[in-house]
Amino acid sequence: MSSEVLPDGVRREYPLDRFATVRTGGSAELFARAGSAAQLVELLAWARTAGLAVHVVGSGSNLLIADEGVAGLVLKLDGEHTEVHVEGTLVHAGAAVRLPSLAARCAREGLTGFEFGVNIPGTIGGAVRMNAGAYGGEMAGVLRYAQVASAEGLTNRDPQQLAMHYRSSSLTDGEVVAGALLELARDEPDAVRERIAAMRARRHAAQPQGIRTFGSTFKNPEDERAGGRSAGLLLAEVGCNGLTVGGARFSPKHANFVENTGTATTADVLAVMNEGRRRVLERFGVALEPEVQTLGNVRFPWKSG
Repeated sequence: MSSEVLPDGVRREYPLDRFATVRTGGSAELFARAGSAAQLVELLAWARTAGLAVHVVGSGSNLLIADEGVAGLVLKLDGEHTEVHVEGTLVHAGAAVRLPSLAARCAREGLTGFEFGVNIPGTIGGAVRMNAGAYGGEMAGVLRYAQVASAEGLTNRDPQQLAMHYRSSSLTDGEVVAGALLELARDEPDAVRERIAAMRARRHAAQPQGIRTFGSTFKNPEDERAGGRSAGLLLAEVGCNGLTVGGARFSPKHANFVENTGTATTADVLAVMNEGRRRVLERFGVALEPEVQTLGNVRFPWKSG
């Protein structure tokens, strides 16, 4: 690949830490931007022919990137993927549209059902892939279908075809969400705005703001030994608020958020996650599982070997 002529717009050794809100990680072996669904399909087809793994970076709000970088092709969606079109109660949103801005747009249009999006600092593409949700709402509940790009072309898939469950879907590594069609309901714009404001205030009161983090670190456990407690509460009960390893620490305000205090590496983040998980497992017998997504060869310490 080092001597091969690359398609227009494909760049080598492109820094990726700027695309992760926690600001850690290395460079992409190859990087390109896709401004349309057609261009996205072309890049996916080229990558398959070249034998390259394909990865996508969105807002990076739920992303941990390997310190040594990422092999293969990393894509960033822009252009047409940032557009929103409203037709009655149907909302067409490109994969790169950020959820908080879409929630605000829906409020202006007098549409309800997507208020939960104001508290998810991600994009439509990532939200579909992970069936993102907050405060009782989730993507599967409002999605009519997602437009999915692959090397073969474009297909539309509904939530059942996507097998959307808690923070998961059936999308594979060679498939990329290009956009989504949401089906919402009518309501008074002021009423929708009030609910959004209440959700935003609730989040600001409970979670750290203005820091370099990737949001929730661990999934809330279903294990009955957790006693209905969230991952954050379990971590707090074992003294993880403010726990620091290198430049990474669990937030003093909310123990299920890992912060980059200024010099953190991905290795630091993994180490502090490992210690928090170890304490919870030792105290409660509950094995926390990461909610954060990874890019590159990121190895969680408790899964090594």
